[in-house]
Amino acid sequence: MARRILDLNKPQQQSSSLLDATATQNKQTSKLDQMTMDRLLRKPRSKAYMDAIHKLDAGGHVHNKAKVDAIIDAIRQEFPEVEINGILLGYVAKCYLGKPYEVHTLDLSGQIIEHYKAGQPLPNGMEKARGLAMYGGYDFIEVYVDCLRAVSSDGTVSVVK
Repeated sequence: MARRILDLNKPQQQSSSLLDATATQNKQTSKLDQMTMDRLLRKPRSKAYMDAIHKLDAGGHVHNKAKVDAIIDAIRQEFPEVEINGILLGYVAKCYLGKPYEVHTLDLSGQIIEHYKAGQPLPNGMEKARGLAMYGGYDFIEVYVDCLRAVSSDGTVSVVK
């Protein structure tokens, strides 16, 4: 009986284990990037950023594209190291315009500021932040795809998953 000297399956196994090792390394790198991003997003917010977000409650911003763009620019300046597109859905805050309005939002996907009446549903997964915005004692809520970040008046951030 002839004995095989070269096993043709070995290179495939090595190739497969190399791919597995690369995939594991990519997962670890991705996890590290996620940890770094989480750490950056936990940092207290700056006064300029807080002031820009507070301008959302002024009714005139709803139809003023330049003012909306200025607010979005302030958001980008606050997080220069993080690509927020796709992970930050928008903002929800208690509305002080008075009845019938309850909360207002900044939807980053459509760059729209909108004021919502009691019972009127919020778009794009932002409804989960309504109660926290209204009764949580926070200035505003940043709505991310995986969590909420509640921002206090002093800029400190609490993460709600």
